[in-house]
Amino acid sequence: MANDTRTRILETTGLLLRQRGYHGTSLNNILGASGAPRGSLYFHFPGGKDQLVIEVTRNSVADVTKRLGEALAAESDPAVAVHHIYQSVGRMLEDNDFSLGCPIAPVVLDSPTDVPELAELCRSAFEQWIGLLRQAFVRAGVPERRAHALALLVESSLEGLMVIARATRDRGPVLVVADEVAALVEQAVLAGKVARQADSAA
Repeated sequence: MANDTRTRILETTGLLLRQRGYHGTSLNNILGASGAPRGSLYFHFPGGKDQLVIEVTRNSVADVTKRLGEALAAESDPAVAVHHIYQSVGRMLEDNDFSLGCPIAPVVLDSPTDVPELAELCRSAFEQWIGLLRQAFVRAGVPERRAHALALLVESSLEGLMVIARATRDRGPVLVVADEVAALVEQAVLAGKVARQADSAA
């Protein structure tokens, strides 16, 4: 029962953070939405709101990192993997009725610089996600510098597209950009192969 209460508090906090951000989510909001007694909240999270938000954010980052890594590892062709990632994001938005996007974006936009551990978690999250994409592109033969630029493009476009899709209540923009970005990745991989063949022939 105690674990159920703790899990319910964490899940409720995660949902509210994605909807309202750090400053828009209060302990009263969490207690009201979760139905947990105040004493239970402080029993499980003696550090209060900041401890809760840090744990939820850490869990969210770990979940996205795992799913991104699996998606990239599932395909030998990173262009195909990237296309699948965009499609997955589109489905996620449609499934939650365009009410939820990136789990950490609302926290970042609230600039919680007074909670250094939280700010570091958010910074590290983007570094990990961009790094996973870059590594996949490099493995496919894309030069390091181009791979990093492409990884930044993918991550930044996904973040922006989630906002656009929520505003328009339409996953169409995500799917349109998926085709364009996948084509760019495919071209970069092909260019890498051509460059390697030229170097081998020289």
